[in-house]
Amino acid sequence: MLAHLSVNNFAIVKSLQIELQPGMTTITGETGAGKSIAIDALGLCLGSRSDSGMVRQGEDKVDLCASFMIESNLSAQRWLEDNELTDGEECILRRVIGKDGRSRAFINGNPVPVSQLKSLGQTLVSIHGQHAHHQLLKKEYQLTLLDQYAGHQSLLNNVQKHYQAWRQADNTLKQTIQNGQQNLAQKQLLEYQIKELDELALLENEFSELEDEHKKLSNSGELLSLTQQSLDVINDNDDVNAIALLHNVIHQTQQLDELDSSLSGISEMLNEALIQMEEASSELRNYLDSIDMDPMRMQMVEERYSRVMSLAKKHLVLPEDLYQHHQDLAKQIEALDCSDERIEQLKAEVEQALEKYLKSSEKLSKSRKRYAKELNKLISESMHQLSMEKARFDISINNDPKYASPLGTDDVEYLVSANPGQPLQPLGKVASGGELSRISLAIQVITAQKVETPSLIFDEVDVGISGPTAAVVGQMLRKLGESTQILCVTHLPQVAGNGHQQMFVAKKTKGGTTETRMFTLNTEQRVEELARLLGGSEITSSTLANAKELMAA
Repeated sequence: MLAHLSVNNFAIVKSLQIELQPGMTTITGETGAGKSIAIDALGLCLGSRSDSGMVRQGEDKVDLCASFMIESNLSAQRWLEDNELTDGEECILRRVIGKDGRSRAFINGNPVPVSQLKSLGQTLVSIHGQHAHHQLLKKEYQLTLLDQYAGHQSLLNNVQKHYQAWRQADNTLKQTIQNGQQNLAQKQLLEYQIKELDELALLENEFSELEDEHKKLSNSGELLSLTQQSLDVINDNDDVNAIALLHNVIHQTQQLDELDSSLSGISEMLNEALIQMEEASSELRNYLDSIDMDPMRMQMVEERYSRVMSLAKKHLVLPEDLYQHHQDLAKQIEALDCSDERIEQLKAEVEQALEKYLKSSEKLSKSRKRYAKELNKLISESMHQLSMEKARFDISINNDPKYASPLGTDDVEYLVSANPGQPLQPLGKVASGGELSRISLAIQVITAQKVETPSLIFDEVDVGISGPTAAVVGQMLRKLGESTQILCVTHLPQVAGNGHQQMFVAKKTKGGTTETRMFTLNTEQRVEELARLLGGSEITSSTLANAKELMAA
């Protein structure tokens, strides 16, 4: 429930601290005093749109804070846990609006987007405004009220999920058919490109091996010449070669070693060099034998190498990337499947998705019809209590796939017959302003009983109601307040007198500035305020007596 509301520098309010209680709290005051100002401030805490004009003249910012006790509000607790904003059994919403129009929002001291205030606020407070009866004429709002009363959120989520799946499948089918010719042309181009690459049949990593072999064969003559020259220097020259010279040097160092043992290491190093020289000579001779001067092999490698280079240039890729490019084109052509089989498959998917959507919509529709019968009875009885003794109320539900939407396949309309002998007709065609207000109030009070939010606010929803009807409205709201916290802004003494407690709003002008104050009335003050509402500015013993009767009732 809403426990405390703090309002600072908002419109004509300098500072306002309001402690709220359980049950039904009525708010009264003179016309123009700002009875709805606390409701407006609370609305901002709950994420309503703000602007710089809300800042009190001469001040820098509006500072609003609403404190809620949520020990029994599982929805709010779950929301706070999911968003990691939990802080015990209390939830504090704060909104700061600067005179430059910029707005900041906080939940339990943590800065958050304003959208999160609105999301959390739906679990804390439900506000019924004075113009709700105008909304009641809209079919969308009528459907929303029915679903709220029935608690259809789970069914609605299921319908919406299947609706989106159906629309997505249908869009895919339409896009596939629409792009058929374009895809066909693209497919033909890809088929031509892939055919060339298929004929080439380049293997993975083949180009690097081909490149090495092409380089070797192209330079085979020079490789042969240089290898032979190296062998001549090392070993093959009969006159002078490196190995023969090393043998001579080794022989000389061995003689030195016999004369001076300290030189023994030199002959060992030369022997190691001789071994390395002989191994190098053997490797060069093997390489010389492997050099292939086959002109047929050279021609074949040259042709394949040139073919790879040409196709790589044609496809605008590097030669070493040509193999992967071939694989990518094959994947692309699979995605451009324009076959009749693909279209038939998509049609089947659309039919399956539609069937699931229609089944979930039918289940939702059956539930709506069941709860509509319940609401028809309750609202008709409530209208009878509100001085519409012969009125009838009926919720028409027409289920047809042509109404398909994320909300199902129902066309819902509220029908009413205000007088005997009149047929049921749409609400806006037969209800006068006063009747519409009473019907709206009856619907709001009844549907509010099923709303999970622990605090309900009625902002002058009793406009157009008076006399005995007003007393019934007060009794209905008081009964609702026994299980839910009710805040009701009213100008009717019959409604105000039914509150468990009553608050008074007063406007005071001093020194060229105007300020609104709001405070809780004690029993004596309540009687005087009810007398004022009954008799106007002049309070007589008669109006005081009537006020006491209202309080006693």
